[in-house]
Amino acid sequence: MFAALVGAAACQAGVAGDVAMPATTTSSSPGPSTTEGPATPTSSSPTTTPPTTTPPTTVPAAVRGLLTFRGNATRSYYGTGPVPSSPRVQWSYPDEPMCSETEEAGLPVRWCGTGWTGQPAVFERDGRTWVVFGAYDGAVHFLDASSGRPLLPSLQTGGLVKGSVTVDPDGYPLVYVGSRDNNFRVIAIDRPVPTELWSLPASAVSPVLWNDDWDGAALVVDGHLLVGGENSHWHAVRLDRSYGPDGLVRAAPELVFSAPGWDSELLEALGDYNVSIEGSVALWERTLYFANSGGLVQGWDISGLAAGRAPERTFRFWTGDDTDATVVIDPEGMLYVASQWERRTERGRQVGQVMKLDPRRADPLVWSFADQEVVARDGLAGVWATPALHRDLVIVATHGGRLVGLDRATGAVRWAKSLPGPLWQSPVVVDGVLLQGDCFGLLHAYDVSSTAVDPPELWSIGLGGCIESTPAVWGGQVIVGTRAGLVLAVAQR
Repeated sequence: MFAALVGAAACQAGVAGDVAMPATTTSSSPGPSTTEGPATPTSSSPTTTPPTTTPPTTVPAAVRGLLTFRGNATRSYYGTGPVPSSPRVQWSYPDEPMCSETEEAGLPVRWCGTGWTGQPAVFERDGRTWVVFGAYDGAVHFLDASSGRPLLPSLQTGGLVKGSVTVDPDGYPLVYVGSRDNNFRVIAIDRPVPTELWSLPASAVSPVLWNDDWDGAALVVDGHLLVGGENSHWHAVRLDRSYGPDGLVRAAPELVFSAPGWDSELLEALGDYNVSIEGSVALWERTLYFANSGGLVQGWDISGLAAGRAPERTFRFWTGDDTDATVVIDPEGMLYVASQWERRTERGRQVGQVMKLDPRRADPLVWSFADQEVVARDGLAGVWATPALHRDLVIVATHGGRLVGLDRATGAVRWAKSLPGPLWQSPVVVDGVLLQGDCFGLLHAYDVSSTAVDPPELWSIGLGGCIESTPAVWGGQVIVGTRAGLVLAVAQR
């Protein structure tokens, strides 16, 4: 075991890499522009249809699908089309809204549906297309994409599931997901009932500076899971996956490394301990990047972990304010970072709320974009949604309801639109179509096949509730949840 790192670290080694499919570059012709009112979806049956599986005799093949939040290690893959040109609600799930009570400021609050980030995983397995997601009923759900019916019973956790699940990219029938009940889980899906094989409690490391939630989606590569937590640490877990004599998947995970997402300089600058890691970790080559609620963006060199060497922090940048959106990385290794405007620090005023960073430079800030006009309803501004990269554009959705296209090289505003906010859904672009949900419950599609013009709206469709979750686009379907309590599939009419 490694010696504990300064500040708090656990011990040993993990490694990660980009294994997901590359972003699609295919374009499709824009369809007719249509606008619909609130949808009247068709409910799916709750009947469970367990899959049949053949016990594997060799190492499993890689999985085809949208396997984690934003699809790959650079958080820049959005799925595969075609995107519907004349949309309809194909199915909704379940028959009644998914809701549960949680506590906010010591008071009970009822939360429904799916929220930030809440992107379903969609993947091919055993001749079916699976949809897996966590929801505010505290459960993880496993559906057939064609019908919206359950493939497995739901797995109930002890708290809300806010973030996005990750599906094992190497073909092992495993799902990785965190909950507000303190635990990050490894779940087997190759049996009639989904089975928790292992869990990592947020209290496994010390000190915990914020709370015990898990909002970020993990990366799984080279047999290790990498994930940040609201316990303010990032973690590496050696998964040790295999199959038993009965043909069922097994895992004997071990937490082999942990390090704090803060440092003393950050705590002194903030004057508080809100330094949770709520976004998903991202990877460029062998550097792991993430940000925290204190605004600290970090890069850690993990290239030596497989050989037993502890990671070293190689990059540090302070945004000045809460940075819950996930770091996005372009093909040149540039970082795109989005922050909130809550603390209103001088640093946040200087560097803005959307930043392009070059981690190889002594002064990493390439350009910035400010969003500091606070919303009357809550006195906040800035960005919760993870930016999207599309060719020479960076597309940003703001808390105040602005959808903005920025020049990727300069940060100049190419175009901007106003929608009912807050816009917490991370923008998605597939086949030259930009999808963005608003808080009136409309899912909008825009034609961004030309990045030089203000994109015209192709269609919008009402889904019945505020859309905070990020849609999954796969094989002609757009699958997304709302705060009204349901997950819906939108397909071609």
